[in-house]
Amino acid sequence: MDPELDPKVINRARFELELEFVQALANPYYLHSLAQQNILDQPAFINFLQYLLYFKERDYARFIHYPHALHHLELLQHAQFRAEMRQDEFRDFLHQKQFDHWRTNRNGTTIGPAASVDELEGTTQA
Repeated sequence: MDPELDPKVINRARFELELEFVQALANPYYLHSLAQQNILDQPAFINFLQYLLYFKERDYARFIHYPHALHHLELLQHAQFRAEMRQDEFRDFLHQKQFDHWRTNRNGTTIGPAASVDELEGTTQA
C-alpha cells in the first residue's frame, strides 16, 4: 500500500497541521494579523475554529505546548473578541496580559498579579 494513501499517515499529517495552527493562536500578533485580513470574519473560518475546540479535550490538550493557544481558541469563539482583535490597542493589551502571566507564573502557581480568564473575558464584553 502506498504510504501517502494510508489513512493513518493522512490523519497524522492533518493532526500535525491543526496542532501547529492551534499553537500559533497563542501569538496575539498573529491573531491581530488574521483580524486585519478579515479572516476572523469568514463563516468557514469561524466554523473551523469551533471544530478545533477538540484540542481542549484531555487526549489532545496534552500536545499543546503553549496553553494560551487554548485560551485564545476559546476567546475566538466570541464575535466581540474577534472584532476587538483588529485594534492595535487590544492586541497590545492581550500581549501584555500574556506577558504578565508568563512573568508571574511559576510551575502553575501565580506569584504576582496576573489577569484571570474571567478578567480577560470581561474586557471583551464591553
